[in-house]
Amino acid sequence: MAAVDRPLDPDGQLALDLPLCDHPCPARSRPFVLAATILASAMAFIDGTVVSIALPEIQRSLDAGILALQWVVNAYLLVLGALILAGGGLGDRLGRRRLFVTGIAIFAIASLFCAAAPNAEVLIAARALQGIGAALLVPQSLAIIAANFPKDVRGRAIGTWAAASAVTTALGPPVGGFLIDFLSWRAAFWINLPLSAAAIWLTWRHVPESRDDDASGAIDWTGTLIAVVALGALTFAFSRMSQPGASPWLIGVVIATGIAGVFVFLAVERRAENPISAPSLFRSRVFAVVNVVTVLLYGALSGVLFLLPFDLLSLRGMTAAEAGLALLPFGVIIGAFSRLSGSLADKYGTRLFLAVGSAVVSVACLSFAVGQDRFWLGVVLPLLLLAGGMAIVVSPLTTAVMQAAPDEKAGAASGVSNAASRLAGGLAVAVFGTIAGIVFSWLAPEGTRFGVIPPTGVEARSAVASAFVSAYAVSMIVAAIWAAAASAAAFFLLPDDRSTRLQPAVLAGRRGP
Repeated sequence: MAAVDRPLDPDGQLALDLPLCDHPCPARSRPFVLAATILASAMAFIDGTVVSIALPEIQRSLDAGILALQWVVNAYLLVLGALILAGGGLGDRLGRRRLFVTGIAIFAIASLFCAAAPNAEVLIAARALQGIGAALLVPQSLAIIAANFPKDVRGRAIGTWAAASAVTTALGPPVGGFLIDFLSWRAAFWINLPLSAAAIWLTWRHVPESRDDDASGAIDWTGTLIAVVALGALTFAFSRMSQPGASPWLIGVVIATGIAGVFVFLAVERRAENPISAPSLFRSRVFAVVNVVTVLLYGALSGVLFLLPFDLLSLRGMTAAEAGLALLPFGVIIGAFSRLSGSLADKYGTRLFLAVGSAVVSVACLSFAVGQDRFWLGVVLPLLLLAGGMAIVVSPLTTAVMQAAPDEKAGAASGVSNAASRLAGGLAVAVFGTIAGIVFSWLAPEGTRFGVIPPTGVEARSAVASAFVSAYAVSMIVAAIWAAAASAAAFFLLPDDRSTRLQPAVLAGRRGP
């Protein structure tokens, strides 16, 4: 059972009239718990998109080269991907609220260094520090929700978290662009300071501490180190695969190192007294299958979101602002309907939502592939379908992961899920970028590059555009296959939980589909 501390009443005294139980957070405090987790998560999610928009201004301000700009992005992603599994597991041992606040504080301090960076080197180091903070706070967000909301309302709470996170992430690029245009690129980092302060205050005031009370003995530092090395190697390799000039031999060695590290990690964890990742989680068929669905679905989504800007900016000639506005409905739709899908999944079970939502995403990917001639058919309709499919699936998918894990292992479960989605995203960018590049090189005139349409020469422009459309379509079809596989896995491998609403016997995998 998870150990918990009692929350404070409005006068700052212990709320002695409240029963001490697995979910000690009183109903009046739960909105503030959600607000704290949403604020902190939104900072980590928004930061990636806003920094990408700020790169041209950072380049001019700091006189940074293209390699330095790549590391401004990759330093954050690399550290986050390497540490997020360990961050989730450590929260269960050391206290979820403690690591959540620590992560927010580190993120805020790093944002201060980013905003004041005098050169690219300091900015890169500060971005890596931001990754450490995000790796601590992101998995604790869901773990804190799981620790403070009973299972019968947890899906709705996670839906609210997912909805708010989606909306704030969608608003990140336009708001960040406004700050950058009218103030400075440094304002994109300054804004994190008041948000961090608000999240920390809400957490200390309203979020009770929780941890795995059954865990004792030394912390699994060996497993933690191996996980960091293995996931860091894979994250680095996937981020480098899609970049020009990457050495295939180096990438192969790093990937082999990462894969070997994963197997070593699993072997070590089976023998560890207090494993950081709780291998017992994968004894639940639901937990294992849902993470497979996560890899396939988020891989497809990452591939689409990687390729779509090439279509908007290069082929259709849109400006960055126009492309940002075109993509805005995606996050808004997910935000508008995630809470509803979470509530319905609480009532009717998650399997149907995961299968249907993934199938809609697959149809959206096919629509991107076949509707290139017209903007409404090639962009607007597929994007609406993509947003609708993800709105159906995001909250139930997250809920299924957290419901499948014992409450005392909520941090580890969140860490595994976040690691799966982020590694899937990195792998997808590498895979879909490679597929698009290969198909394009077969069909395009020699010396041209994917995503660059020549501004002059009607014949050359037509040939390059035709090659781009073919490469784009093939990649989107592959994304559709990934999403269809996610739908099939959900429908055929998950138990039918419509009547049981994810009761423990089903979650343990003791019933068939």
